[in-house]
Amino acid sequence: MGIGLLIVSRKTVCSPEVPMCRWLAYSGPPLLLGDLLTRPDHSLIDQSRNARENAETMNGDGFGIGWYGDDATAAVYRDIQPAWNDANLRNLADHVKAPMFLAHVRAATGTPVQQTNCHPFQHGRWLFQHNGSIPDFHRVKRELQFDVAPDLFPDILGSTDSESLFFLALTFGLEDDPPTALARTIGRVERARADAGIERPIFFSACVANGDRLWAVRYSSHGQSRTLYHSTHINALREVNGAYEALPEGSTILVSEPLDEFTDHWQRVDESTLLTVGHGGVTTAPFAPA
Repeated sequence: MGIGLLIVSRKTVCSPEVPMCRWLAYSGPPLLLGDLLTRPDHSLIDQSRNARENAETMNGDGFGIGWYGDDATAAVYRDIQPAWNDANLRNLADHVKAPMFLAHVRAATGTPVQQTNCHPFQHGRWLFQHNGSIPDFHRVKRELQFDVAPDLFPDILGSTDSESLFFLALTFGLEDDPPTALARTIGRVERARADAGIERPIFFSACVANGDRLWAVRYSSHGQSRTLYHSTHINALREVNGAYEALPEGSTILVSEPLDEFTDHWQRVDESTLLTVGHGGVTTAPFAPA
């Protein structure tokens, strides 16, 4: 029997201006996007205007979805409208079926509400979405972006710290070794933060995908990360909400917030942890900046 997994991030002690978006990712047999984005009682669409475990209840500064089909690259749809107010998103969710997809609703802090700042960010088959921040990003932005490979730099289209994190990871070998690239990326940011005398911590609750596997990280400088949880088994979700009846065996779901109110179904993921998801299995490993 396949084991389902939900990973969620809950409210934690943090600086009040740190953004806390909501995101979701799925891996498994092909599934309608709407089975997770719209059908559950506390779906990602509901979380965009009624987040329960967030510094802000509203995440209405844009949204995005990315999914994988037969093409060599990922498909992406992003907009600056609130997710709850986009009829096209609901239509897509009711008709698109994919074996892997990511979705994100944004609460902007410090950067403009524009399409190029909406997650997930894409490069070829790679997708990246993030909940957290680089503190005082404007003070280290120039230094960090100078480290991005010259052939990748023109593809940075927005102004968020999240997109810079993605392109640093690509520069540091994401396509060949995601765990090492993510560790090198956070290590580089931690050094830049220290050199600039920035005391506030990095928050990094992120997910990256290539159509075959997902990698998720829970990390912060001071050990108070966006918390991560996973469900004990997919049958527990089926018992909670009829929306999960359509979930096939071997499904794996990652979310920033539970899709229901039954917290006994979730188990905490330790601080500084990397999760690898693929082919019906999930593995965990310690995560530390390199």
